[in-house]
Amino acid sequence: MANLDKNPGGTPGPAHEAPPDGVTLRCAFCLTLNLLDPGRAGHGPACGSCGRPMLLDRPVKLAAEDFGRTVLGSGVPVLVDFYADWCQPCKMLAPMVDEIAAEHVGAMLVAKVDSDQAPELVQRLGIRGVPTLILFKGGEERARSVGIEPERLREMVQEAVGAVPGGE
Repeated sequence: MANLDKNPGGTPGPAHEAPPDGVTLRCAFCLTLNLLDPGRAGHGPACGSCGRPMLLDRPVKLAAEDFGRTVLGSGVPVLVDFYADWCQPCKMLAPMVDEIAAEHVGAMLVAKVDSDQAPELVQRLGIRGVPTLILFKGGEERARSVGIEPERLREMVQEAVGAVPGGE
């Protein structure tokens, strides 16, 4: 894993682009950008700057400014949960999203974006309500689920990684 910058506002240049199967994530503790190999997520990746763990077995919180780099630039599929803290359906769906992240470590990244903190991103993506889950693959939207749609969510995960959570 490579440390991209010591400056939380820094932007990686061409020499720091994620490998074809990698993902760029900001450390939740020191805000340093890191290149991660999701396939090695089970080996306990740590931030290249502060050494603290970067846990990929649960949804990672993303700020709007990191969306392009982390989601659209990812070498693995990314399921993004657009939620709001006040949203009861979002809270009901959260355990299923957590389960997907835990079951598919290394095969896909699961992220969360607080829609109240990212209004321009929400508008740009045409999100009209929460919860909205969007599957991105190769930098493009591949599927979307609005509200609580467990079957649709399973289909999206199957499209992303070829496996269904909680199913055969």
